[in-house]
Amino acid sequence: MAPISGAQDLHGTAVLVTMVRPTATPAGQAAARGIMRIRDEQRERVISALAGHLLATGLTQTSLRPLAAAAGVSDRMLLYYFRDKADVLACAIGRLADGFADGLDAALPATPMPPEQLLLAATGLVRSPAMQPSMRLWLDIAAAAARQQQPYPAIATRILDQFMAWLEARIDAPPGPARREQAALLLAVIDGLALFDMAGSTAQADAATRAMASVRFV
Repeated sequence: MAPISGAQDLHGTAVLVTMVRPTATPAGQAAARGIMRIRDEQRERVISALAGHLLATGLTQTSLRPLAAAAGVSDRMLLYYFRDKADVLACAIGRLADGFADGLDAALPATPMPPEQLLLAATGLVRSPAMQPSMRLWLDIAAAAARQQQPYPAIATRILDQFMAWLEARIDAPPGPARREQAALLLAVIDGLALFDMAGSTAQADAATRAMASVRFV
């Protein structure tokens, strides 16, 4: 196995050979697999660091240099782990979306419930302090997608589809267009309340939440 070039270190500690030419021997192949495993582990740490960065700063610092700094690597090293900046953002935001879904899964039972009950339960969750940073980032992504700023349209669509599927699976109704329409309505209400909260109109969001107690789906 002959090294081709050396990668810059991660957080000034772990040095990794970025490109290798594995030999055909079992020892060479094993060494190559070990290097790829280390690369994958470091890539996971980079994704986690970037997810935290986006959650804290939104989309205000998403050029390549601040992203690399947040991950503790150089610009060049960041592009070793990912195809391009769009891939960086998609992976980091995907990690956050998965974490958001996991939090909802843990808080709400998977057993289907009436849409009125699901709306109240989901609204209470997304308006909780723990979920507020994620909702702020989601509105940032939606606004960037509306401006057709790449790569956010595709990312926004994936998040919408993921949350729609989560809601639809928990509505106590037969699968089909009607249940999907109910899920879309619930998502529209939840996002509308988030918009009130993010704009500082918490009183309006509170009033809407109280009004939801009398909402009935037909």
